[in-house]
Order: sequence, then structure tokens, then C-alpha cells
Amino acid sequence: MTQVSDLLAALGVPASASQGGRMQLRSPIDGAPTGAIQPASEADMLAAIGRAKQAFEIWRDVPAPRRGELIRQFGDLLRQHKTELAQLVAIEAGKVSSEGLGEVQEMIDICDFAVGLSRQLHGLTIASERPGHRMMEQWLPLGVVGIISAFNFPVAVWAWNASLAIVCGNACIWKPSEKTPLTALATQALFEQALQGFEGAPAHLSQLLNGGAELGRALALDPRVALLSATGSTRMGRAVGPLVAARFGRCLLELGGNNAIIVAPSADLELAVRGILFGAYGTAGQRCTTTRRVIIHESIHDELLARLDRIRASLSIGNPLDPATLVGPLIDRAAFDAMQTALVNASEQGGSVSGGERALAQRYPEAWYAVPALVRMPAQTVVVKTETFAPILYALKYRHLDEAIALHNDVPQGLSSAIFTNDLREAERFMSASGSDCGIANVNIGTSGAEIGGAFGGEKETGGGRESGSDAWRNYMRRSTNTVNYSGALPLAQGVKFL
Repeated sequence: MTQVSDLLAALGVPASASQGGRMQLRSPIDGAPTGAIQPASEADMLAAIGRAKQAFEIWRDVPAPRRGELIRQFGDLLRQHKTELAQLVAIEAGKVSSEGLGEVQEMIDICDFAVGLSRQLHGLTIASERPGHRMMEQWLPLGVVGIISAFNFPVAVWAWNASLAIVCGNACIWKPSEKTPLTALATQALFEQALQGFEGAPAHLSQLLNGGAELGRALALDPRVALLSATGSTRMGRAVGPLVAARFGRCLLELGGNNAIIVAPSADLELAVRGILFGAYGTAGQRCTTTRRVIIHESIHDELLARLDRIRASLSIGNPLDPATLVGPLIDRAAFDAMQTALVNASEQGGSVSGGERALAQRYPEAWYAVPALVRMPAQTVVVKTETFAPILYALKYRHLDEAIALHNDVPQGLSSAIFTNDLREAERFMSASGSDCGIANVNIGTSGAEIGGAFGGEKETGGGRESGSDAWRNYMRRSTNTVNYSGALPLAQGVKFL
């Protein structure tokens, strides 16, 4: 508790913001209390949306490079406080130290990207069929952007959205996971430090409201929210997506994943083993890009599984603040129970389970650590097609690449995918239209650990949204097509005659 209080103070969060509230908080590391915050109400959210609308009407007229300067200054504050914020991420989300640092680095990287983007929000000049006319397309600020984030990336996903949204001229409202509100408070405090004294920036440009699902519902229902970016489970997406669609609002959904790696006969097995193990067991299997399935050619199946199982059993499980730890805790008991249910179902469906039991129960009776599980499956059954947010890797066997790709694609989700092969034809086939149906398709790297330069997101039940790099910025702007007549005549398009 003292450590958390010291970190929050160093990051600029007043003690009153994290103490004395109704919402009791505990660390997944040991179950120890970390704070007690006061949740916001639905009325609070409606008032915040009104303030955001007013802030947007000022901010949209600030030149984009100037908006980028605010994000540059925020990125500098993140650099200065990287260690403290990363440590808070580790304590609140249970991430190992290197992953906590990596998450804050991802925030810094997207800030750098957004600063450059602030001078690249370009449109098009389009050839007109009419003499003396110019047609063009421009991108303009959109409005209020709501951001719902998940516990597993408690600050980076907000940064993906907020840094681009603010550079694009919008105002933001953040509803973080109820499981990780302290990291949100710290991030908001740093952003408000950047905002203080920044000429031309309105109050309430970015607001944070901690609380339950009713806040997300309010964001989804309110027509003043032009875009709702929601990261979380498919169940959550099914709840908020139709609400936004019913009012013809925009929704950017980044939901579940059931990611697979195909390991071909020509694969470099040293690379494959490392990619599979981090993908499956890093972050204790609690990433949307976690490797859930490995599809192995029959000629190397037994050899590769033996190597995976041997290393799996030796992975260090423990306190994520210990630099030697590779696998930290599950976020809570519900996550552990879901893991146990999945393993029972896998056994009943013909699977052979290695690992999966509770770990460190005597040392941390109020926390939920689990031994990573490897499950040899005879077929891709119902449990294999279901995403379980835990360190479970299902292993399947294939004979021909067509069979592997069919297995790979035969799940409801479509986020991340990979193949390990040294065969150029196999690699190109996997990335082609008849290959992986995911939003991310990699060759000779795993499914997890995307860089910010590319658009991040997936297909099918993953939601279809794209965040972060490439042209994902267009989600946060509205397109305007303009025609300028600089001639003395008024010809109509398509040769229409009138008057």
C-alpha cells in the first residue's frame, strides 16, 4: 500500500483520488489492498460529455501541428516517469517488470507517431470532369471520442486512441477497466500536467471517469459521442456495438482473439519455440494477441511438443516485480476459475493436459497464479474455438498446408496469426487472400507484441476496428469532399442540363 501511494504521489495523483471511496482495489500480485476510489455516476458521465463537447469546439480550430506539440510534451512526461508508471502497471495489472516498461514505451512510441502525424493529416486532389473546377478531399476533426479500455493493457490502449484523437482535433473521455483504475489516474495526472499552461488548449480536453459498465453504456447511448473505441471481450462488444449503431454513431471495436501459429516442416524450431512460448504464456496468457493454438506439421509434431513442454514446465512463476519472473498472476479468481473450466472441458473433449494447476497458493493465498498449460488435442473442438483469457496452449497436428489454414481460420475470432516456415511459397500463401483471415498475419515471428507503426485490429468477432499506426487516424476524423468552381460557367455533372 505504501509503495502504491508513493508511486501515485510521484506521478502527481493526490491521495484523495485513490483513498476513501466505495470501490475497493487489490493487487493481483498478493491480493493486498491498493486503494479505494469513488466511482463516477451516469450523471457524472453525461456532464463530462457536455464538457468534452465544449472543449472539442475550441480544440478543432487549433492547427494540427500545434495539437501535436501538446502530445510531444505529454510524451516527454512519459519518458521522465516511465519507471514509476511501469511499476504501477506491474502492481495493478500483474505484468512482469519488462512488460510494464514495454507498455509505457508503447505509449511513448505512439506519442512520437502522433506528433509526426500532426503534419501529415492530408487529403487528396481529385481530377474533375468539369472545366475550371477543382475537386478535393479533406479530413476534419470528428467530435467527442469515448475510450473504453481493458485491464491487460491498462494505459497503452488509451494512448493509442487518445494521442491520435487529440492530434486529429478531438476531445476524449476515458472509461478504464474497473480492475486497473490507479494506472488510469496516474496517466490522466501526467496528461493534465502537459495541459497546464499549454496555450490554446481548453479545459476538459481529456477526461477520466472510473466506474462500472453503466458508464460505458452512457457513452454508447449518447449521440454527442461521435466515436466510441472499445477494447475488451466479444461479449462487451456485443453489448455496446448495437447501442452505438442504433444511433448511427461510429464504433471502433478491438475484441477477442483466438490466435494460432502454424509450424511448417522447414521452420527454424529455435525461433518457433521462442515465439510460441512468449505468445502463449507471456502476460500469463492475458493478451488479446496471446497464442491460443499451435498447429504443427506431423513430421515435427512430437519433437516440437516435447521441447515446448519441457520449457513450459520450467518457466519461472512468481511476483512480477522480481526481474527473474516470466509468468505473473492471473488478474483475479474469476480468470483462474475460467482456466480450470476450460481445462476440464478440454479433457472431456479428448485432450491431454499438462500443467494448469494453481501455483504459489501458500505464499499468496489471496492471489491466483497458475502453471502454464499445454493441451494436446485430437481435433479442434468447441473448447479450442473458445477464447479463454489464461495461459493455455492447444496443440493440433496437420499433414497438408491447406488443412492447416482451414484449421487456423475455423474459429469465430480473427485478430493475430503467424506461420514459422523457411518455404517462400508457404509464407506467401499464408499472407494471401486464401491464407490467414486475420487482421495480423506474421511470418517467423509470433502472434504477440505488435509495433505501433502498423494498424492493429482484426476481423470477424474481433470487431473489425483498427487502432494505432498506418492510416488508423482516419477513424478519428470525418471526410469532406469539396468542389471549387473557379470558372465563369456552371456546368452540371454527368452532362445534365437545367436552365
